[in-house]
Amino acid sequence: MQVSSLNEVKIYSLSAGRSLPEWLSDRKKRALQKKNVDVRRRIELIQDFDMPTVSTKIKVSRDGQYIMAAGTYKPRIRCFDTYQLSLKFERCLDSEVVTFDILSDDYSKIVFLQCDRYVEFHSQHGRYYRTRIPKFGRDFSYHYPSCDLYFVGASSEVYRLNLEQGRYLNSLQTDASENNVCDINPIHCLFATGTAEGKVECWDPRTRNRVGVLDCALSSVTADTEIDGLPSISALKFNGALNMAVGTSTGQGKIFTSMEPEHDINDVCLYPNSGMLLTANEDPKMNIYYIPVLGPAPRWCSFLDNLTEELEENPESTVYDDYKFVTRKDLENLGLAHLIGSPLLRAYMHGFFMDIRLYHKVKMMVNPFAYEEYRKEKIRQKIEETRAQRVQLKKLPKVNKDLALKLIEEEEEQQPTRKKKQKNLPNILTDDRFKVMFENPDFQVDEKSEEFRLLNPLVSKISEKRKKKLKILEQQEAQEQEEEEEPEGKPSDAESSETSDDERGWVEEVRKQRKLLRQEEKVKRQERFKEGQQTTLKPQFLELKTGEEFRSFKDSAKKQKLMKKTLGDRLKLEEKLGTLSVSDTTVGSKQMTFKLKKSGQQKKQQEAEKQHHQERKNIRRSASHLKSKRGRRGPF
Repeated sequence: MQVSSLNEVKIYSLSAGRSLPEWLSDRKKRALQKKNVDVRRRIELIQDFDMPTVSTKIKVSRDGQYIMAAGTYKPRIRCFDTYQLSLKFERCLDSEVVTFDILSDDYSKIVFLQCDRYVEFHSQHGRYYRTRIPKFGRDFSYHYPSCDLYFVGASSEVYRLNLEQGRYLNSLQTDASENNVCDINPIHCLFATGTAEGKVECWDPRTRNRVGVLDCALSSVTADTEIDGLPSISALKFNGALNMAVGTSTGQGKIFTSMEPEHDINDVCLYPNSGMLLTANEDPKMNIYYIPVLGPAPRWCSFLDNLTEELEENPESTVYDDYKFVTRKDLENLGLAHLIGSPLLRAYMHGFFMDIRLYHKVKMMVNPFAYEEYRKEKIRQKIEETRAQRVQLKKLPKVNKDLALKLIEEEEEQQPTRKKKQKNLPNILTDDRFKVMFENPDFQVDEKSEEFRLLNPLVSKISEKRKKKLKILEQQEAQEQEEEEEPEGKPSDAESSETSDDERGWVEEVRKQRKLLRQEEKVKRQERFKEGQQTTLKPQFLELKTGEEFRSFKDSAKKQKLMKKTLGDRLKLEEKLGTLSVSDTTVGSKQMTFKLKKSGQQKKQQEAEKQHHQERKNIRRSASHLKSKRGRRGPF
């Protein structure tokens, strides 16, 4: 397995290394692995993952279990099972495959577009049907909702073959002379085709009308366009509902990373939801690459994640460490422009790769004072670093400035004594978890609090003790182990005396602070006592008000008569009076009276009754003029 890196993206080539013959014994295989480093580092994920001569196309089934590759010679298709890590089956064809697609989740339904204009449909048992298209095809896509196959090629038309009806439908007429690639969005089923003129035409399969045209050639015009012509669309792929990737024949676009195998690449396939790349090359062996930045390893080879993590912890030299990338201008400055085209320079992108040893040797011959320049540059960098540190000291935070300055001083004191193998400890000032402590005023350290005053002697003594230890360590390093080391667990007399003095000084400081705190507390108590004496305490009396609440003892007879009545009579009586009185015999003659709040309806009823009585009173006539007459008794 080889590891390369470009733009800080690591690429693991899993197919690098030589394969061992099967007829070798286990003993000879172990001996060969000890001698040959390439054999020891090889990883064979899938057994016999190759073709007889050349591989042209490679794809992965939708369930991720099968990898299918087309190659030659003789034209054939091979299916590999990732669960078994071996070859599943192999079929030979009549002509070479231009491209193919897997219509089912597994390998049961496959469509092949061949170079002789034939389209073959295969099932599990073999070839199912064969038909022909009018022009030579270059690519095709399958529209699942309508069961239509869209073929593009050396024609301006896009041919439609309906698999449900088994016949050709009306084709789509584009404005291009030829169409190279096509793709269908899996979400909203928009059909897009890339033309030879550098345009992308989008069609709606429901209405069979063109909905938009994207001109990619004008945005990628360069100085070499007049020589090479307009770039044509060579690759097209949808990513989600709104994103689409377009590749041009001139190779323009922003480079994420790159890999350069020994042989030309015919096709690239990305394993779904992973960082594994499968390539079909002009070579019998098909390559497998793993890029952890793109995603995790597939489930059937999940051990690759642990393997790459171990390699990152123990970094090794990559492929490009032994080479130096130079441009044409660098070669002219070094006087090596005559080597262009020779095996010493390997063309790559806008420059060349050359051996790093040759580069250093030529550099010394051209500029013998390169070391002096390098030394001056290093000195300048050191001066700039110290200036940056001085500027940082002035920029203290708004909150807890003393604490921040103390941390900076301690860090500067610890830097010279740190060993190279030790890792840098995290700094509180640069840690986001403690960011609020130097920004929010609520976290300001109260130096007048009791806890801080009792803890401050300990903190100061610890800092002094640390400084003394640092000085002792510097002296020991200067003497270069002139004195013998003391055994563990038995400190020397000097150290014991120093520690005892530190403890005594700390105890005295703590006692002094506690004494001051007690004195301050005593003064506060005296001040509170004086304030208490100055304030006079006035007696508080309860005022008794005369009224209906307190009645004379003469009303006791009436109360007794009232208590003899029933509860209904008492409530009616109190309702007429408009009061509710509750007496408590345990307190004597204490009585509470509550005035019942009448509702609006009751008030209206009472007013109506009063008005009625008043009207009756006004119309009432006196009966004083009427006299009673007594009748006489007599016989009839």
